[in-house]
Amino acid sequence: MNVTRFAEAPAYFPPHHTGMHCLRLQGHEAGRSDALWMGVSVLLPGGHTALDASPLEKHYVVLEGEVRLRTPDETVTLHQYDSVRLAPGEAREVSNPCNRPALLLLAMPYP
Repeated sequence: MNVTRFAEAPAYFPPHHTGMHCLRLQGHEAGRSDALWMGVSVLLPGGHTALDASPLEKHYVVLEGEVRLRTPDETVTLHQYDSVRLAPGEAREVSNPCNRPALLLLAMPYP
């Protein structure tokens, strides 16, 4: 069993993330995981990522607040407990359009 207390979750710093504080909940520096890793991002008002793609699929769940997700084909606004899956290679931009912070859970497989 590997327990990561939120208050002790290690920060990580992905490129092209602005106005975001990212914490690792499982995997990588938060402890061993064989298949996937999980993190949570605190998006400050106006916080965002670049419109970027990853070779791995991504799963997001909004835990608090409102998050806008834009792909080259569409834009959606996700609310608390809404989730989305992005296919490998699918470019996405994540942003917080509101004046309150948002919490976003991320789960990704290892390469």
